[in-house]
Amino acid sequence: MKANIGISQKNLSLIAGMLSTILADAEVLYMKTRKFHWNVSGNSFMELHKLFENHYKKIEHSIDEIAERINKLGLKTPGTMAEFLKSATLKEAPGKYPTQTDMIKELLKDNEAVIKNLREGIDDCDEKYKDVGTADFLTGLMREHETLAWTLRRYVS
Repeated sequence: MKANIGISQKNLSLIAGMLSTILADAEVLYMKTRKFHWNVSGNSFMELHKLFENHYKKIEHSIDEIAERINKLGLKTPGTMAEFLKSATLKEAPGKYPTQTDMIKELLKDNEAVIKNLREGIDDCDEKYKDVGTADFLTGLMREHETLAWTLRRYVS
């Protein structure tokens, strides 16, 4: 049954498409953060190991919330790595194992890219699609990524 929540079906589809890209980026960022958690080494091993674990757990929680938001709008949520990699704006780096500093810089860059995409999504939901619920939801996600980016930025400042 289609959702009858005061947003046109066309706009619901466009919002779901945007959310699917946000979900795909979250999946890529989650896996990258886990990879760095597993492979970090050096002087600050334990500190960064714990930091990356904290970050991927927060991202994992947001992944479920994003997927559920798509469902709340009455649409299906993509759920395969093939679908995620097809629509993600973030890129993986197979076979690359950067230094601690480069791990931090890469995660910072990715979190900042997510923040920019979320800002655009917030504006679109508010202005184009008249969906203040999703705009509010994205604002919360943006704040979480701002905190993640801030903690990473403190390591390279």
